Amino acid sequence: MLLVLAITTANWGQIIDVFARPELVRATVGPALLRALGNTILYTIGAFVFGMFFGTLLALMRLSEIAPYRWLARAYIEFFRGLPAIVVFIAFGLLPIAFPGMLIPFDPYGTVWVALGMVASAYLAETIRAGIQAVPKGQVEAARSLGMPAGMAMRKIVLPQAFRIILPPITNELILLVKDSSLVYVLGLSMSGYELTKFGREASQANANLTPLVVAGFCYLLITLPLTVLVGRLESSAAKSK
Repeated sequence: MLLVLAITTANWGQIIDVFARPELVRATVGPALLRALGNTILYTIGAFVFGMFFGTLLALMRLSEIAPYRWLARAYIEFFRGLPAIVVFIAFGLLPIAFPGMLIPFDPYGTVWVALGMVASAYLAETIRAGIQAVPKGQVEAARSLGMPAGMAMRKIVLPQAFRIILPPITNELILLVKDSSLVYVLGLSMSGYELTKFGREASQANANLTPLVVAGFCYLLITLPLTVLVGRLESSAAKSK
């Protein structure tokens, strides 16, 4: 009832003028928007790959029999899970000031991949660890009884099954990374490095209207909605296989 009342009494002319002005929608949709969309995807994919690799290493360290490995991995995970991602980006933005002449390869992409990937790896590590622990221990014991070294058993027996188990939550983490890529704006990138949020903010300020920012927001949906559907299908497939 409240929704119907809001729809019928809203000043739609004013709403469209502020948030969806047609001529600004047409002006926003162009090469610059596509470049920002591409940058958002590149930032996300690079950070996800970094996070998966480092997160797997951290998960193995958490499960290690060597106590210092466990302590180090746990300290890292707790630190970066408790730290807002924007603080990590600010810290990386200050690196050139703290260390003059320091360059991260493939900047700005490399900077974003490492900064966002470090945060992602802390969350992915716990997910991967849970997946490893969910694999029946009997399979590892059977592999070891056949003479397979522990490292090979982990690579060929445990990890493939663990990743199948945790595929839905990993995909959810990818969706969160897409959204967290909006924090890249704090790095003060040039126009060629803009992601969707930075592009939308700059275009909105230039036009004194929020339409470009709304268009950029819808572009996030173009990325996240297919991933959300994929998560649903993966969860359904996992439920049927049980």
